[in-house]
Amino acid sequence: MLAGGCLWANGGSDSSGDSDQLSVILIIPGNLGDKSFFDSANSGMEMIKKELGAKTKVIEAGTDSTMWEPALYDAIEGNWDIIITGSSMSELLNKVAPDFPEQRFINFDTTISETPANVYAMFYATNDVGFLAGTVAAAITGSNLPLAKKDDAIIGFLGGMDIPGINDFLVGYIEGALNVNPNVKVLVSYAGDFGDPAKGKELTLVQYKAGADVIYNVAGGTGLGLLDAAKAVDAYAIGVDSDQAMLFSETDPEKAEHIVTSTVKQMGQALLRAVRLHQEGKLPYGTYAVQGIVEGGVGLAKNKYYNSIMTSELKAIVDEAEAKIVNGEITVSSAFGMSSEQINALRESVSVK
Repeated sequence: MLAGGCLWANGGSDSSGDSDQLSVILIIPGNLGDKSFFDSANSGMEMIKKELGAKTKVIEAGTDSTMWEPALYDAIEGNWDIIITGSSMSELLNKVAPDFPEQRFINFDTTISETPANVYAMFYATNDVGFLAGTVAAAITGSNLPLAKKDDAIIGFLGGMDIPGINDFLVGYIEGALNVNPNVKVLVSYAGDFGDPAKGKELTLVQYKAGADVIYNVAGGTGLGLLDAAKAVDAYAIGVDSDQAMLFSETDPEKAEHIVTSTVKQMGQALLRAVRLHQEGKLPYGTYAVQGIVEGGVGLAKNKYYNSIMTSELKAIVDEAEAKIVNGEITVSSAFGMSSEQINALRESVSVK
């Protein structure tokens, strides 16, 4: 799905005029090592270098937002063909990009649909994939799985911050869970930080103790603490952005065995596809592309752990929900179309009284 006016790519020559090699730089408003969102974007850069032969560079701009604007201007002055950034830097990018009409930008994850003429923007339908996570969680709670608590239907959610981008996952998660079990309860915690695993572990240990069978990680690096907690108390977790079970399959297989699935943004493939289109002169700058389940932009990681933990009956519940989203039978609400009062009401409706 595309929106906006188009300015087509003019090929892949180096803007400095010194080389025909395509040059691409990624600015991350955070740090690598989260085994989630930013690492997924970095994997795209590795594919761009390997498959397209591009000169690449990754800048970790950190969590201090005052450093993001200088990092962006440094990249512009560096004469890169394409500058990739986004997420928390989306507003800054949209402010700066019009001042440099010859520079090409890719916004790798944004919720802002207004797109400058020299920016190609991508948005991932996190509400849809959150719905699938909620379906998995509600199918597990009360089931006969070995780590499921059979008395109360309680699941959990850990968000990095109480912001629309995180609550979009939450809205889908709650709706997906209610679609399976209208009596399910959802414990919700926000860490207020995307880089504090200790806080993530602390919050989720409380949720597990309160009866949650499975907790959904939507907290970036903070969520690594959730995965630690799941291993520590022998409980289920759902990962986010990357296939987090497979990321730990060799280094910490016991932890991986507690991660039922992950809601995956195919960010690496999306970036590779976008840069390849730029190289071919076909990338429609000035547009906003939605990457949903139908487009293959988001989905569940149905890996060996998922297939081992989930019974055929539980997998059938998930497959049915996914099919109904694809064929339009289920339309998932989005936090981006809801007021804070509506989101609060939804949270309250599934809270443990």
